[in-house]
Amino acid sequence: MTVDDTTSGAGEEPPSDSSVHATPHHEVDHTAEPTDDPLAIRLEQLILGADRRYTPFQAARTAGVSMDLASRFWRAMGFADIGQAKALTEADVLALRRLSGLVEAGLLSEPMAIQVARSTGQTTARLAEWQIDSFLEGLTEPPEPGMTRTEVTYPLIELLLPELEEFLVYVWRRQLAAATGRVVQAADDEEMVDRRLAVGFADLVGFTRLTRRLEEEELGELVESFETTCADLVAAHGGRLIKTLGDEVLFAADDAGTASEIALRLIEAMTLDETMPALRVGIAFGTVTTRMGDVFGTTVNLASRLTSIAPKDAVLVDGAFAKELTRTGDAPVSEARAAEEAAAAARAEKEGVDGEEPAPAPRYRYGLQPMWQRPVRGLGIVEPWLLARRGTS
Repeated sequence: MTVDDTTSGAGEEPPSDSSVHATPHHEVDHTAEPTDDPLAIRLEQLILGADRRYTPFQAARTAGVSMDLASRFWRAMGFADIGQAKALTEADVLALRRLSGLVEAGLLSEPMAIQVARSTGQTTARLAEWQIDSFLEGLTEPPEPGMTRTEVTYPLIELLLPELEEFLVYVWRRQLAAATGRVVQAADDEEMVDRRLAVGFADLVGFTRLTRRLEEEELGELVESFETTCADLVAAHGGRLIKTLGDEVLFAADDAGTASEIALRLIEAMTLDETMPALRVGIAFGTVTTRMGDVFGTTVNLASRLTSIAPKDAVLVDGAFAKELTRTGDAPVSEARAAEEAAAAARAEKEGVDGEEPAPAPRYRYGLQPMWQRPVRGLGIVEPWLLARRGTS
């Protein structure tokens, strides 16, 4: 629910016609009105823990913030315009007071506070939609004939709400600790903002054709299975899932070795699943700008382009990624170099002096094969490398 854009003085109630100060149509739904359905109101009170008490104007005045700032906070959180209906609670007032207090104390600038509201709203909106569409829908199947789904919903939410709330805060704190740890380990202040990361896209091949052939339910199950597999593998091997796009996922890792393992594990997992189409992965390494949990920049664009030209069930990487992989000793500079090192180690072992342990040949985890140079739209000439596994990991 967003407040109205009016900037009436503190002593006057604003006009009730919210169309006077219309919100841009791409930000909110102007048709949204607080529901009068008794069950919906009871559920809202249960979830929010408070009754409707304030109009947006009254909430802003009680919180001690201007209508303009309150309006921008609400819209950033993703709530629809409700005009001047009495639909806000003490919790809404407290949220406004907290955000504005952070600005007044100098802990956050006003644009940063808006960004905090927007990032939190976008993330939790998706989570809430998923929980209602998938989680609660399955659990609210009426247990007895004659009962309706709505009759089951209230007691179920009453039982689940405190547990899910505690779990949400736990996961958020864990993720915040992990993200903070990664940032403070940056080499310098500049890298704390614009960091060097390995960024990869994994894309299902022929997904558009599948959408024409599969039923909606089958397609949904396939996408869910794909996203779940990717999320599990990325997390298990030390990467971060940035976002999912149906037939494509975007992930990032702090180093090339981690990104290589994730990419190859994804290919291997999809190959073993007969229900899945082929997969292709593209990875680039370089400076990345991070904003609101997403990543931007030339490195991300290059990874996307590499994905589009990658062969089926294969991983293509850029030159910077290949160089980083050889620098860390995860891959040889060339297969010829690796063969020479292995031969030299074998000779040393055969001709070794008694009592001296010969140095073993380097054990490389991955191999790199240079591919054809080709122009990539917007990025010039690119020489991709084909990434493969060497030996066992």
